[in-house]
Amino acid sequence: MRKTAFVLLALAVTGCARQVYSSGPAPVETRPVSAPARPAVVIDPVTSTEAVDYLLARGMLIPVAGVSVSQLHDTFDEGRDGGRVHRALDIMAPRGTPVLSADSGRILRISSNTLGGNIVYATDPLGRVVYYYAHLDAYQPGLTQGAMVARGDTLGFVGTTGNAPKDTPHLHFQVMRMPSDGKYWDGEPINPYPLILLSHEAARP
Repeated sequence: MRKTAFVLLALAVTGCARQVYSSGPAPVETRPVSAPARPAVVIDPVTSTEAVDYLLARGMLIPVAGVSVSQLHDTFDEGRDGGRVHRALDIMAPRGTPVLSADSGRILRISSNTLGGNIVYATDPLGRVVYYYAHLDAYQPGLTQGAMVARGDTLGFVGTTGNAPKDTPHLHFQVMRMPSDGKYWDGEPINPYPLILLSHEAARP
């Protein structure tokens, strides 16, 4: 089990799909959002302890089928074109690999934009966290805005839509705090990499 003291120390140093879909089509969102030794777990110090504790208590599934913790690499602080900082986790996988819901909750939007290509926004059951899945090759048939999904449900499939390199299929996975103004596409990013590592560690027997 995780210990609060461990989380505070980390702060100091820096999903077979279920067809439960409903509702009508989503409007298009045009705003860009854009077994070695165990890696050190470093959580961004500007992220509130409350948000981190909430996410750790829920646990976070690796959102690409068949990918293990050892295959993940922290890309949160990497630079991107136009002077942008990534603020997300890129998870490499063959084109067409199922993209899984990292948490149970509700689909906020299914749409496309220039940077992310085919994208899905979702939230946890309490609406405190936003999950953003981008560069999808296709969506899970029947998935609609407003659908309730369970952790591990298939949302879509890994691809290279948007600005992803066409020879590098991957999932762009971003986690954000839900802003008080409800503009879910513009929330404070939280690095999912250490949270996935800690969730996986806590789930081990």
